[in-house]
Amino acid sequence: MFKTNNVASRIFERQIRTPAPGTSVHCARRFYENLVPSFTIYDVECPDHSFRKFTDDGQYFISFGRNHQDLIVYRPTWLSFSCKEEDCDNTHELPSKAKRFESFFTQLYVKSLASCNEHICKDFFLYMESNRFGIFATSTAAQIQDAPAVDGAIQGIPSIEKITFHLLRLEDGVILDEKVFHNDYVNLAHNTGVFLYDDLLAVVSLRYQTIHILQIRDFGNLVDVRAIGAYCREDDELFINSSSQLLGNRGDLVDNGIHHDQPNSNNSFLSGIKQRLLSFIFREIWSEETDQTQRVQSLKKKFYFHFPDYIDLMIWKVQFLDRHHLLIKFGSVDGGVSRNTDQHPAFFAVYNMETTEIVAFYQNAADELYLLFEHFCDHFHATSINSLYMNFISSHSNNIHALEQLKCMKIKATNFSQV
Repeated sequence: MFKTNNVASRIFERQIRTPAPGTSVHCARRFYENLVPSFTIYDVECPDHSFRKFTDDGQYFISFGRNHQDLIVYRPTWLSFSCKEEDCDNTHELPSKAKRFESFFTQLYVKSLASCNEHICKDFFLYMESNRFGIFATSTAAQIQDAPAVDGAIQGIPSIEKITFHLLRLEDGVILDEKVFHNDYVNLAHNTGVFLYDDLLAVVSLRYQTIHILQIRDFGNLVDVRAIGAYCREDDELFINSSSQLLGNRGDLVDNGIHHDQPNSNNSFLSGIKQRLLSFIFREIWSEETDQTQRVQSLKKKFYFHFPDYIDLMIWKVQFLDRHHLLIKFGSVDGGVSRNTDQHPAFFAVYNMETTEIVAFYQNAADELYLLFEHFCDHFHATSINSLYMNFISSHSNNIHALEQLKCMKIKATNFSQV
């Protein structure tokens, strides 16, 4: 097919020709062959803000005020200046106003998110492209490092008095809903403790080892779907409390009406997610051997010997693989609050939210886990694979050339480590 470099001809061709099925976006992207940036402007006069990022669709530019309390949203005006001459290079002079920030961005609004004793987390921002909602976080500045471990909290995890997630409509800056966590700790740096998949939001409470699953409704509400941690099913807490009450009533009858305090369930039982994890590890080791004697020996070496280590595992991070499966990263308490977790051993588990079962468990250095990432890299992306632009991202999972390059890098790294 004949291709022209004239923009007007391409627009005319787009009007009279229908692209092949499934190639409409690809044809539209070809217009960038005619619109090539060829000029760089330095020393642009910018406002004194902390600039965060563009939204994924490029419609909004997110920034924060220096007081750490205001949100400032801009809309890019894009092609503000162009050269009409035939030979345009870096020697071409643009007007003086081209060196002003306002020539390229239009301020939509300034919104105060944080109160006087709170600040905006500048490293945290999530964007819901379908509804153009933005999720921001504010928190109180002080962290209690040696907070007492009460109400099921984990010892060694700091506490923040108040963490608030704001659901905001970026079009006009209206705050649609808020979700508040009191005396908790969520790792907000670079969205580490929060993950967005379509309309589902997962928030990891490190202090209470709970995964909060929220749904963002189309009209702008944050709805609690489930909480995974101490309990896995919605009626687990009711069942345990009913059983404890029944046992307590029986004890009262035996003791002639004298009431004895029941032990705290948080101290008596492991959390529901930890119970599921230990059960899966036990069954996997059990099924490796068919001989009863070998099974017992294998359980002693692989399960009971490492049982205290499994008990001490805590949830570091969570991400969605799809709408029903979570990839949960476990590790030690020290690694949970550390900025660099590469030095700490970690484990990955795949959890089915519908059946409340662990379906896979790997150590972070397992070859099987690496092969899964190599062949199914697209499933580990931060956004839903149903997004339109995901079809145009090349990775070693969908591109043979990228896969060959990855294999060459792996061979070189292996040879280098053996030297």
